[in-house]
Amino acid sequence: MIGDPVVVLPEVEYRRVWDRFYEDFSFRPSVSPIKWPAIEEPVASVTWSLAALDGDLGDERLDRLVAVVEQGLSSCVGPSGTLFALDWQHTSYRFAPQEVDGPGQPAWPLSPYPDGDYFIFLAEDFRFGSFGHPWEGSLCLFGEELLDVAATEVDKVLGPPIRRSGKVVGPA
Repeated sequence: MIGDPVVVLPEVEYRRVWDRFYEDFSFRPSVSPIKWPAIEEPVASVTWSLAALDGDLGDERLDRLVAVVEQGLSSCVGPSGTLFALDWQHTSYRFAPQEVDGPGQPAWPLSPYPDGDYFIFLAEDFRFGSFGHPWEGSLCLFGEELLDVAATEVDKVLGPPIRRSGKVVGPA
């Protein structure tokens, strides 16, 4: 990425990316449980409840979850790729994950953990990413390549998923 590793999306691009996200994922934001999930979860997706993080004194599990998802996204985008970091109705970004979080580098622009709003990470071509739902208290990872590198570790942090490919997972 030429220039800054984290760039605020200009208004025209912000609208283009959000419009495509609304369209591709049938995004319907709502605090109402009867309208959840808020996206049409792709066929290659896994969604976990974030309830396992309740009572996480010291945020050890939360820190592990964030590290696993960030590492997964970074590995999928490759050494010179960029991601979108979308914060619903707020500033959103394009950034180079390989050029953040190191000594003297800026931090990731958002967290995979949805702390009060929808936080979304997307590949530029939308083929993989994450969707954090603050009111459902869930995290969805999608795209085979991201699931291949991150799902097993997310299971270890959050426990079994609540949905796979948008379908509720029954008890074991």
